[in-house]
Amino acid sequence: MASRKETTVAASTGSSAAASKARSKAAPGDSAVKQVQIDGLVVLKIIKHYQEEGQGNEVVQGVLLGLVVDDRLEITNCFPFPQHTEDDADFDEVQYQMEMMRSLRHVNIDHLHVGWYQSTYYGSFVTRALLDSQFSYQHAIEESVVLIYDPIKTAQGSLSLKAYRLTPKLMEVCKEKDFSPEALKKANVAFEHMFEEVPIIIKNSYLINVMLWELEKKSAVADKHELLSLAGSNHLGKSLQLLMDRVDEMSQDIVKYNTYLRNTSKQQQQKHQYQQRRQQENLQRQSRGEPPLPEEDMSKLFKPPQPPARMDSLLIAGQINTYCQNIKEFTAQNLGKLFMAQALQEYNN
Repeated sequence: MASRKETTVAASTGSSAAASKARSKAAPGDSAVKQVQIDGLVVLKIIKHYQEEGQGNEVVQGVLLGLVVDDRLEITNCFPFPQHTEDDADFDEVQYQMEMMRSLRHVNIDHLHVGWYQSTYYGSFVTRALLDSQFSYQHAIEESVVLIYDPIKTAQGSLSLKAYRLTPKLMEVCKEKDFSPEALKKANVAFEHMFEEVPIIIKNSYLINVMLWELEKKSAVADKHELLSLAGSNHLGKSLQLLMDRVDEMSQDIVKYNTYLRNTSKQQQQKHQYQQRRQQENLQRQSRGEPPLPEEDMSKLFKPPQPPARMDSLLIAGQINTYCQNIKEFTAQNLGKLFMAQALQEYNN
């Protein structure tokens, strides 16, 4: 699997050219991407990459190339990160990416970085690694996005390809690198405010559209009845199992945070009792005509407990939300087929 640290280095290398070209075509003061336009060939390359190198929960990744026109990000090409093991010590990811972009530039193909893509396993993509990678991309190239391809949902009959960006609030928190509870509360960042989905439009040339129209006429209609099958799959069970695992992780994280709150409250009580004892002792010394006790640094006597980082909790909550959305979509489709089957049976009877 490609190293994300090396990925971000290569992205930063081409950021200046991409940013300058993007700003020259974008409206002044408005550099946000409101729409992603993908060539059909790019979608086929991503699907082909997973079919050739992705196995089970193995994640495949690659680089997205294109340009920015106004508030629309056009993805016109891509190339994959080659799969290699730790034994391939001589393989240089950054050098590979630079050579690929140089080769594309020589044949007059768009070679500017506009993001990256990644496959997912049952929607499990809300991770710290993805957050760090997308922050590096978006910090270097403001308009960059990450495409998430779900091969399991695609195999069920509908293409699952979504584009995400980090929200401005989360970008500010990541720049400060302060993920304490106070910092996240001050920034008003919740799991709903971490990623923003950008609408996707798949565009093909007129010749490709004509070819697809002809292929659709020649395709066998007999295979389409599989989409109406009432047989359940293991997709729902697997999604529920992953959801329960994340809920268990959230429960453990909540226990850690409650322990931190109890320790903080206990320390505050000890600190208050210590101050009261010193105050009473100073009053007694004053009544005896003795000088008061010297001032002490309370922060050294009572070191505050280290607060747990809350970013992991936000990521777990965001992943739980993603699982819930996937389960909702899957059950809605199945319930729709069941109601349709019931209506047909009542009509026949």
